[in-house]
Amino acid sequence: MHRLVGFLRPYRALIGLALVLTFGQTLLNLYLPNLMSDIVDTGVLRGNLRYILDTGAWMLVVACLAGGASIASSYYGARVSAFFGRDVRARLFSHVEHFTLAEFDQVGTSSLIVRTTNDVWQVQQLAYMLQIIVMGPLTAIGGIVLAVATDASLSWVLAILVPLMGLVILAVMRPGIALFGSVQRKLDRLNLVLRENLTGVRVVRAFDRTRFEAGRFDEANADLTQTQVRVYQLMAFLWPAVMLIMNLSTVLVIWFGGFQVNAGTVQIGQLMAFIQYMTQIMFSVLMMSMVMFQVPRALASADRIGSVLEMRPAFTDPDGDSARSPAPEGRVEFRDVTFRYPGAEEAALSGVSFTTSPGTVTAIIGGTGSGKSTLVHLIMRFYDVEQGAVLVDGVDVRAMTQEDLRRRIGYVPQRAVVFAGSILENIRYGDLGASEDEVRAAAAVAQAAEFIDATPQGLEAPVTQGGHNLSGGQRQRLSIARAIARRAPLYILDDSFSALDFATDARLRTALRRRLDGASLLIVAQRVGTVMDADQILVMDDGRLVGQGRHDELVATCAVYREIVQSQLRPEEIA
Repeated sequence: MHRLVGFLRPYRALIGLALVLTFGQTLLNLYLPNLMSDIVDTGVLRGNLRYILDTGAWMLVVACLAGGASIASSYYGARVSAFFGRDVRARLFSHVEHFTLAEFDQVGTSSLIVRTTNDVWQVQQLAYMLQIIVMGPLTAIGGIVLAVATDASLSWVLAILVPLMGLVILAVMRPGIALFGSVQRKLDRLNLVLRENLTGVRVVRAFDRTRFEAGRFDEANADLTQTQVRVYQLMAFLWPAVMLIMNLSTVLVIWFGGFQVNAGTVQIGQLMAFIQYMTQIMFSVLMMSMVMFQVPRALASADRIGSVLEMRPAFTDPDGDSARSPAPEGRVEFRDVTFRYPGAEEAALSGVSFTTSPGTVTAIIGGTGSGKSTLVHLIMRFYDVEQGAVLVDGVDVRAMTQEDLRRRIGYVPQRAVVFAGSILENIRYGDLGASEDEVRAAAAVAQAAEFIDATPQGLEAPVTQGGHNLSGGQRQRLSIARAIARRAPLYILDDSFSALDFATDARLRTALRRRLDGASLLIVAQRVGTVMDADQILVMDDGRLVGQGRHDELVATCAVYREIVQSQLRPEEIA
C-alpha cells in the first residue's frame, strides 16, 4: 500500500484543501446542536421570539456553510480519486510493458487485466473515502467531548455503547479481511474462464463444448458468488446491529434524561443537543465501519497491484554508457546457445551454433517442438539464453537496448495479430511515419494488394477486433506487410506462410527476395517448398541443430531433413 501512497503526492494541495473543507464541515455540524439547544431553552421555553428568529437565521447560515463545505470537499475528493486511479493504471500499464514473456507467464494475462481495472477501482474508491476517514474520527471525538460538556450525567451511556459498537464492528471485520482477498482471486479465475471461452469460441463450438464451457463458467461464477454472499451477509449483519445500538442508546438517553428534565437538573434543549451529539457519534462510527469494509478489499487489491509493481523483469537494458549500437547489417549469430523455459526441466535448445549473412535467406525447418520458434524468441530477446550468446550485427543482444535491437527487425509472429482499426493503420503500425505509397508497396510485396483493392474502402477498410472480418491468409499477409513497411535490415517470419496457398507462397517469396536489397530474411517454415530455395537451411530436431546447408546438400547428408522432404515431395521433386 505504501507504494501507492506515492501516487497521491502530486495532489497534496487538492488533498489539503479537501481536508480543510472536511474539517470545517465537521466543526460546523458539531456547532448546530448547540444552536438548537439555545433556541429551545432560551427562545422557546422563555417565549423570546426575537432570539428564536436571530438564532434560527444564524443556524441556517451555519447549515448552508456546512453544506457548501461538504459539496466542495466531495468535489475535490472526487478529482483526487479520479486522478489517482488514472495514474496508477498508467503506471501499471507502463510497468507491464517492460515485462519479459517470463513475467507474463508467471502472472497471467487475465490477472493483469483484473489488477489494472477492478483492483485499481477498489483502491481508487478508498482514496475517494479519504474525507470520511478524516471526518469520522473528528466527529466521534468532538461529539463525545461536546456531549459530556452538555450533560456529563448521561455520558455513561456513551461509555457503554460506543465500545459495544466497536466490538461488533471488529467481530465483523476480522473474517471480512480474508474474504475480500479471496474475492479478488476468484474474480481472476472467473475472468480467466470467460476470456478463454470468448477467445476460443470457434474451437468451443467446433467441438460442441458449449455446455462444458458453461459448466466451467457456472462453477467459477458460483464460487465467486458464494464468497461474495458471505461478505454481504457480514455487511447485512453490521447495519441492523449498529442501528439497534443507536436506537437503544436513544431510548436510554430519553428514559434517564426525562427523569432529569422532570427533576429540573437538565433542560429540554440540553437533552435534545445530547441526543444529536450521540446520533452524530453513532453515525460517524457507522461511517467508519463502512469504510473499514472497503479497507480490507482495497488493501487486498493494493497488495495485488504492489506485487506487480515490485516485479522486476528477468532482464533489463544496459545503461547508456555500456549499450552498444553497431551499424545495422542484418547478421545473426548463435554461439553454442542453450536455453530452457522458466520452470521447465528439459532444455528447449542445446548447443546451437550458426551464422546468417546479410542479404541472404536463411530458413529453419523441423518437426513440432523442435525449437524453431524458440530460436526466433531469443533473437528478439523475448527471453535470455541460459548459456552461450546470441549476436545481432556482431554484438550480444544483451549489450544492446531492446528498442535498438527490435528497430533492426521486421517481425511476423507465428500467430498473425492485427488490431482494430483500418488496414492502413495496421500496416503503418510497422512504421508510423510511412507514407501511403510506402504502405501500398509493402502490401504489394506481401501479396495483400489484391484483396485490399477489392474492398470498396481500400486501405481505409475497417479491421475488427482480432481481425475476425478477415480470413487467416489475409491476416497473415497484413502481418507480413506490417513487417515489410518497417524497412529493417533483418526480417523474421515465424511460420508465417501456413495459411497461404502454394502459388501465393511462391509469389510472396519471390517478391521478398527482390525487396531484400541487402537485408537478411530468416524464415521459419513447415513446408519444404517454402525453404528449398533458401541460401541456407537450418534443420532442428529436439532442440538441436542437426543439419545446416542448402537443399541438395541436406537431402544427401541429413537424415532428418531427408525424412521431412520425403514426407512432403514426390521422388521426382526432391532433386
